Amino acid sequence: MDSRAERTAGGAIVVPQMNAVVLDRFGGVDELSSRRIPLPEVGDDDVLIQVEFAGVGSWDAVEREGEYDGAFGVASAFPYVLGWDAAGTVAAVGRNVTRFDVGERVYAATMPVPRGGFYAEYGLVEAEFVARVPDRMPTEQAGAMAWDALTALSGLDLLDLRPDETLMVFGASGGIGHLAVQLARHSGIRVLAVASGDDGVALARRLGADEAVDGRKDDVLAAASEFAPGGLDAALVTAGGETAERSLRAIRNSGRIAWPNGVLPAPVASPGATVSYFDGDRSRAATDRLNAIIEASSFEVHVARTFPFGQVKDAHRALNDHYVGKLALKVG
Repeated sequence: MDSRAERTAGGAIVVPQMNAVVLDRFGGVDELSSRRIPLPEVGDDDVLIQVEFAGVGSWDAVEREGEYDGAFGVASAFPYVLGWDAAGTVAAVGRNVTRFDVGERVYAATMPVPRGGFYAEYGLVEAEFVARVPDRMPTEQAGAMAWDALTALSGLDLLDLRPDETLMVFGASGGIGHLAVQLARHSGIRVLAVASGDDGVALARRLGADEAVDGRKDDVLAAASEFAPGGLDAALVTAGGETAERSLRAIRNSGRIAWPNGVLPAPVASPGATVSYFDGDRSRAATDRLNAIIEASSFEVHVARTFPFGQVKDAHRALNDHYVGKLALKVG
């Protein structure tokens, strides 16, 4: 019997419950449904977060359709709860956790397999992957931030550029991209942003890109040649496809390209520069570094739209629309 269960006067066993959006099978948007499920049980090294805002990422739709089934070496279990990013307050901590107090504002990056994600009133995460929300950051921004910002930071670490070296951020108005622009500029790197749409170009410029072009209609190679006549030093690719591959010709052959795992489609042809594939680091060391940058800069997460929890289907439909930055769910 669950250790948190209580017996009612009539002898029935009651386990604490929470509201969540669940999948009972993989598929389209209509497979998402809201209902009450058991509250996760807090282990010794865990933090239970009362979720206020959860990020809605393009990968959520891919996962909803079953593309990740078995990909992490763990069998999918239903009801399945999506949601990789969230922020809220600490509701409870395990006996080994001393870093956090109940009621503190925190954010986290998690993986829905095997413990369930953040499309729920409460999410359970190992303390190692939980961080305080910097004082200056709204909870809504923190909720949509974690994986994108940490992936951008890991990509820049991999490229290891010096101040004044040149970087193309491809997909610079998307979730990872608009945060990568800011992190790169904070390190003094010169950024050519390849964004999407007039609003994307405007966002990249506002966030500090030295130059920004629209990858859908501008001549990226011409812009790159003007920006760095000898070729760019590096690229961080956050959206795949023909335009991305063509644009990567602007990177000099001795340059470097960072390509996060999961950014699709993967390149068909090998560009001249070395391509390194990587995952975002969500460790405490990484979130400590990210928080230090947030506290020391004007870093912001651009949340294009925030949907009420009951409109999660609309949020998933909006993933197919043009938007810049991130989408979020208001859970609590």
